[in-house]
Amino acid sequence: MSAIRSVKVADFIIPISIGIHLFILNLSLYVMTPETYLDRFAITFYNLGWVVISVILNFYTLERKERFITRFHKFVMQYFIFTLAYFAVFAFREVELDVKRQMTVLTVIFFILALVRWLFFMTRKWYRRNGGNFVNVVVIGYGRNFNKIQKIFQRPDYGYRYLGYFHGVEAEAKNYKGNFDRCFDFIIENKVDEIYCLISELSDCEVRKLIDFADNNYKKLKIVPDNKGIITRSMNAELFETIPVLNVRSSALELNYARYGKRAFDIIFSLLVIVFILSWLIPLVYIVMRLESKGPLIFKQLRHGYNQQSFYCYKFRSMRVNGEANLKMCTKNDCRVTKVGKFLRKSSLDEFPQFFNVLKGDMSVVGPRPHMEAHTLEYSKSVNKYLVRHYAKPGITGLAQIKGYRGEIKKKSDIINRTRLDIFYLEKWCPILDFKIIYQTVYNCFRGEENAY
Repeated sequence: MSAIRSVKVADFIIPISIGIHLFILNLSLYVMTPETYLDRFAITFYNLGWVVISVILNFYTLERKERFITRFHKFVMQYFIFTLAYFAVFAFREVELDVKRQMTVLTVIFFILALVRWLFFMTRKWYRRNGGNFVNVVVIGYGRNFNKIQKIFQRPDYGYRYLGYFHGVEAEAKNYKGNFDRCFDFIIENKVDEIYCLISELSDCEVRKLIDFADNNYKKLKIVPDNKGIITRSMNAELFETIPVLNVRSSALELNYARYGKRAFDIIFSLLVIVFILSWLIPLVYIVMRLESKGPLIFKQLRHGYNQQSFYCYKFRSMRVNGEANLKMCTKNDCRVTKVGKFLRKSSLDEFPQFFNVLKGDMSVVGPRPHMEAHTLEYSKSVNKYLVRHYAKPGITGLAQIKGYRGEIKKKSDIINRTRLDIFYLEKWCPILDFKIIYQTVYNCFRGEENAY
């Protein structure tokens, strides 16, 4: 199959995907909820709503490096907004609704669509591995990023057919095709689709010549900047008018859907905990605590949060009133801890008042754990990239905590690994990761943790 034919087939992927998704959506609703589906207004609204939402979210794309897992958060957001639109229909129609049944139906459809989407990516991966949907590419230059970009081209599931590279200095290396002047004939003769130019290796004159050639021969030219080896998982590019700028430290948490979606989840989750757990837990803990020791029920401590802003973090008091509470972490067999406090800390119940912090907006359910101000000042000087963790709201639980790095910091590697996992969370955040962390936290609470004391 030629590259030209592959491109033409690819043009139909988005319309076919939309058609398959709408077919599954309509068939499922017709079979499982005919009493609410069979209405002209509803059918129009469902189909138009799905398409409009997908356009706004840019849900259907043809990015060559797109994979199921890297875009799963987009699928979740698409379906979540569609679910809200789905229930909005009934507000206009004033129809009596069995919400529980409708939610069950929508959940089933979600898993069907997710399965179909996964099968699509698996089929595309197989197709590309067998030589379909490919693009011919060459590299001009041999700079710092050459080996990295070459490894990407060599992944068969991405569908790149790497034909070689051109460089000013003669070499006998594999895939070397000649100097800069020889690339033009080669690109035409071998029907190259995309040209990747390592800009640091070329002069201004050569770059302009390459741009003119690409424009006049209908070839895609992509410029690879020299990032001086400064590479992070969260790096992305943005345009300042016509100036490309590399943003070294960006996070999915900065996107609007993450900010508002995560905040909405925090509010709902914290309200449920406050109403159904803290409403009876607070008086119960107060009574038991008063029987053993004097002091306030809630312990307040200044900690650093988002943007290094200080806030009062709430906890059930687990120690006797002492002058070291804001300077010294709790250690194993700490004499300051009360009997009630020992149980609260072991079961993690002492952290529950922090759901008020979540409701106020100082914290999130999931995020890097907030540290005392004194410790933040200490670690910011001694731990590399420690302050990066403050790009997110602190959490009641976090990735570092479920991986065993909670409580007392006994050695330098503890805080280093905690910081490393917190940064990984910032760079790789997605809703599924939050749910995994919450599940593992609850599981650890019932199982018990070695560092919970």
